[in-house]
Amino acid sequence: MYITITPQKMGGNYSKSSADFVGYLEKENQGLEQQDLPAGQAGMEHFFNQDGDEISAEEVVREIDGNTAKLEKHEPRFYSITVSPSKYELKRLQNHSEDLQKYTREIMKDYVSSFNREINGRPITIDDIKYYAKIEHQRTFKGTDFQIKENQPYATKILQLKTEIRNVQDGRAEGNVKKLEKEIGKLEREAPHQQNGKRIVQGMPKAGNQSHIHIIVSRKDASNKFSLSPGSKYKASDVELNGKTVKRGFDRDGFFTKAEKTFDKNFGYKRNFAETYKARKDFIKNPKIYFASLMKLPPNEKALAFKIMGKSGIPMMPSIPVTQAQLAMKIFNRLRRGAEVAIKSSSIGI
Repeated sequence: MYITITPQKMGGNYSKSSADFVGYLEKENQGLEQQDLPAGQAGMEHFFNQDGDEISAEEVVREIDGNTAKLEKHEPRFYSITVSPSKYELKRLQNHSEDLQKYTREIMKDYVSSFNREINGRPITIDDIKYYAKIEHQRTFKGTDFQIKENQPYATKILQLKTEIRNVQDGRAEGNVKKLEKEIGKLEREAPHQQNGKRIVQGMPKAGNQSHIHIIVSRKDASNKFSLSPGSKYKASDVELNGKTVKRGFDRDGFFTKAEKTFDKNFGYKRNFAETYKARKDFIKNPKIYFASLMKLPPNEKALAFKIMGKSGIPMMPSIPVTQAQLAMKIFNRLRRGAEVAIKSSSIGI
């Protein structure tokens, strides 16, 4: 499970409207009419919240944009939460749309409980936040994906060869076009990351099950009076302010951990060590602890952990010598330095 929490950001200051973001989330619905879809193909996905289904994009924009009282230009109007189950987790679902909608409503309770805040002297509840969510079933490869980065040297060379071919064809240079085309074909096949027999390039749709959740949550509470920021620099804590004890902060670690446990409980999922938020955090901040825990796993769980790590873009060796701890740790640390971006769970930071 990968969860990111991102503050709304548009240029130098924060945009006054959520329209662009909401429009982006509507991209999969373009051209879809549910009654005309082939059997087995996902239909239109509508926005929903804790109590309502089939909410229009216009209503989402109106409600989010109208809930920004007293926010300054430098303050985000909303936060975007993206929840991306792994392929292993998705296999546990019976109906992706219905199950992920149910899961969204449960983890938004986890989200609320991660605030160390009170409203009118009571803990905040799910009714105190204004959010809208949408399920998507498609993803495309982006420039930040490890497959694109590792294919880039091949892409650069292919582009150079194509330029050479154009120059030859236009009479600006001399050369053998067929030879250049043959070299391009070889590079296409040699690129390390392929999908369905083709080199993975930016913008290519990802194969397999790609269902995930987008959530847009207002910075202000449902009454439009109180600010609730999951991007607070403070972790959950109590402080003295003007002689009074004041609660503040958002427990991101707690939210990510609760979200995993909620999934496991609702769908009977047995989570591997490498899939846990704590493990990914240790991988970055406490690699010795991570490595020690990894090596203590039963053989079958350890094998699955390495498989999951490889699928996540962590460039693990085919086999790490378990009996040679020092050598293994040295290799592990070198690999870790190049993999931090690929496995971070939160764009706000962990």
